[in-house]
Amino acid sequence: MLVEKSVAPVPVLAADASLEEVCEHFSHDRFVSGALGAQILEAAAGHAVCAFDLEERHLNEKGGAMGGAIFSLGDFAIVVAATVGAPDTVSVAFNVNFMSAPKGGRLIATADEDKRGRTLGFYDCLIEDDLGTPVARMTGTVMHVGRR
Repeated sequence: MLVEKSVAPVPVLAADASLEEVCEHFSHDRFVSGALGAQILEAAAGHAVCAFDLEERHLNEKGGAMGGAIFSLGDFAIVVAATVGAPDTVSVAFNVNFMSAPKGGRLIATADEDKRGRTLGFYDCLIEDDLGTPVARMTGTVMHVGRR
């Protein structure tokens, strides 16, 4: 059952926010920290690196990494890169190209900003495994929805 609750406005993350501040900002994202198990490794305005260790919960019926888990990691990295130094964001449009099955045991998503406008931001994200195997490439558009 979905319970509606009142939420106080989330403060804008400063462009020079520390990694600890960024992790705290995203600590209430139950899907990312719980179901996905992703961690933020690097975060700056327009740049983020996020990762998770591949576990059984990330596998599809064939035993390979689930495309949805790979996509979710890229989505998270893009939103982190878009949120540092800007109002909160929501995902608007994404494109993902799956390139190869991961060979290693950890997935790492590196997201970088192409352009940040007043309302929309445009990002590229490369998802690789810990052996350097390119797993997927994403492009994403986000919308800034918080206070400036």
